[in-house]
Amino acid sequence: MTVSNHLRPTHLLLQWHLSDRCNLRCAHCYQHAHRESARSLADWHRILDRFLAFLEGDARTSRIPGHINVTGGEPFALRDLPALLDTFTTHRAAFGFGILSNGTLVDRDWARRLKHWRPRYVQVSVDGTRATHDAIRGEGRFDQAVAGIAALVAARIPVVIAFTAHRANWREFPEVASLGRDLGVARVWADRLIPEGEGGDMETLTPYETREFFELMRSSARIERPLLYKPRTEIAMKRALQFLAAGADGARAYRCTAGSSLLTVMPDGTVYPCRRLPLAAGNVFDEPLADIYGKWQMAELRDSTAVPLGCQRCLYATVCGGGLRCLSHALDGDWRRSDPGCWIAAES
Repeated sequence: MTVSNHLRPTHLLLQWHLSDRCNLRCAHCYQHAHRESARSLADWHRILDRFLAFLEGDARTSRIPGHINVTGGEPFALRDLPALLDTFTTHRAAFGFGILSNGTLVDRDWARRLKHWRPRYVQVSVDGTRATHDAIRGEGRFDQAVAGIAALVAARIPVVIAFTAHRANWREFPEVASLGRDLGVARVWADRLIPEGEGGDMETLTPYETREFFELMRSSARIERPLLYKPRTEIAMKRALQFLAAGADGARAYRCTAGSSLLTVMPDGTVYPCRRLPLAAGNVFDEPLADIYGKWQMAELRDSTAVPLGCQRCLYATVCGGGLRCLSHALDGDWRRSDPGCWIAAES
């Protein structure tokens, strides 16, 4: 099966989980295991070839730009990561890449080496104040993550801080935004916890807490500080439902891109629309990525005319697409329902 022009995205982000191996055991992790991946560097190259083939298309289709986010587990814990990044450099014309990390294994030597590979950014997770972050990720992990961020910034590697909001930490977002500004990171963004894997018992935000959290994000985004020769840190509000609170600061409505311009490949080659929405559509070792992109799981997520249950009266039903479908899947067992955190759906 060849994916025709109307089924090809205008660009493609691949979130690539290289391995389940990780040096941390975070309380909210969506992994069910932390086993060492059995895949070799040769297998990684096979996955990369599938991705490049999809970007290239065929004689009837145009080439599309790509991006890869490598993650895990913890990518910096993997011995063969440098070799993979060497391969990436030979394909700079086809795609850029980022690295999603907990930051604890990044030191000045790693930061110096990354300058050669030129990632577009390294994302590091920060879950609140030192006490909260360490309660989730382990004692001393906050200071290690901050040291990793500082090393990357010093090496002029763009850094993004990611904050995962749940009932125990959402009020601490302003402290994380302030930390990001102090460290000089490029962006601080946040999304809500999906209760899966190790984090299956953690409490998600209620609709009214969700609205308060987004308003807190908006307030944090409006705080300006003297530049002092540092670039401005963006407090980004470009995730599900955040546009409802962002107002004029939030640009246009956001719709999840899972299954459209976002695909996820797991360590064993299984392809999901998104890691947080585990609807297996195929395996990249068994069939071309283009064929998997045409499967029903992806097609339904791309359908902009479908109105999720509970969104029928909402002005934003088709442009928003129901918010966090992965949260609906995790809490209600049905990703076709409205976001459980949506206060508009809760009041209708």
